[in-house]
Amino acid sequence: MPRIKLPDKEFQWSPELAYVIGLLVTDGCLSNDGRHIIIRSSDFQLLETFKKCLHLSNKASKTFNNGWAKKPSYRIQFGNVQFYRWLIKIGLSPAKTYTVREIKVPNEYFRDFLRGHLDGDGSVWTYKDFYNTSKNPKYIYNRLFVRFISASKFHIEWLSKNIYKLLSVKGHAWERLPSRQDQTTSIWEIKFAKKESVKLLRQIYYKDDLPCLERKKIIAMKALEKISKEKRREYTRIRG
Repeated sequence: MPRIKLPDKEFQWSPELAYVIGLLVTDGCLSNDGRHIIIRSSDFQLLETFKKCLHLSNKASKTFNNGWAKKPSYRIQFGNVQFYRWLIKIGLSPAKTYTVREIKVPNEYFRDFLRGHLDGDGSVWTYKDFYNTSKNPKYIYNRLFVRFISASKFHIEWLSKNIYKLLSVKGHAWERLPSRQDQTTSIWEIKFAKKESVKLLRQIYYKDDLPCLERKKIIAMKALEKISKEKRREYTRIRG
């Protein structure tokens, strides 16, 4: 008997689904067969969270690394024709790395999508700044930067525009030229300085028990706590 073609299906948006879309835009890919979705990561916990959000029973299997990755990598592959077609409809595509543009995520779920994007290809970077300790040994400051990257200039421009429009947080978008022998194209990045990073992270982690990469959330929460303590000390010093 001929295979019955399944009708297109609309999927109900939720914080979990929006988070998954953020991961797929960064760490996922659509196969050329029109049905399989694949996601790779070196963070096993991230893949388990991905499975939980989509109610998948597929096991994460070990896979090959590229030429520069040092940690073991894992992947999940599953088939769902209707979900595949819906992903195409909202802006994903096979071989999307350099061509992905706008993702049609509802405004109310943009924060969740952004958290998935951060967990996939973004970073939370923090360090202590001792530059002014020559003036005063107490002048030690906690620096914080949040970054999002993509090989698609169009996607970074869309992402930057929406972060400002929906979250009122402004970052600096710029082109990072190839720096390794295995790189042949530029990477585009949005970088947020300390004040804007604080505003952004507080909106991304807007409540407990959200799907996320735990180790990245811990870094973010510790950074926010240190900066809050730093502000209180500075306020006390000025008032004193």
